[in-house]
Amino acid sequence: MMSVSTDSPALPDAAAVARGISRLFARNDIWCLPEMPLRNGRRADLMGIDAKGQVIIVEIKVAKADLMGDGKWPDYLDYCDRFFWGLATHLDRACMDTDAFRPDQCGVIVADGYDAEILRPAPLMPLAAARRKVEVERLARAALRRQAVALDPRITTWGGA
Repeated sequence: MMSVSTDSPALPDAAAVARGISRLFARNDIWCLPEMPLRNGRRADLMGIDAKGQVIIVEIKVAKADLMGDGKWPDYLDYCDRFFWGLATHLDRACMDTDAFRPDQCGVIVADGYDAEILRPAPLMPLAAARRKVEVERLARAALRRQAVALDPRITTWGGA
């Protein structure tokens, strides 16, 4: 748990950064879900689809230690056409230009709880059509399942997974 002095405004948490990015994406016709499980056992902080049907994943970081120690993020690249780092506004972004963070494959978004800005667009690294179809269908089913459960929490006891 992050402690913040009472002299300064609270630093954004991951949920606030996700909200800011989701607002930016919504204005640009990109619709996403938080905490989307992937078939490799990882979980994308945000995963969505743009107006062209491209799959986008955002890995959110609000702490320097978490950002610098994240060795799992390349596992997300096989599940999206575009990958972004979603960073809290207070984080030093200098590392984003180093080879370790693959700037040729990753975009950078800076966000707080209210809004976000794309500092570096994510390059298109197209998925194979069959892989994209599977991921779009998984994302659609997850969104429909979440909507159904929001409308009727007992629905989770019906049917299969």
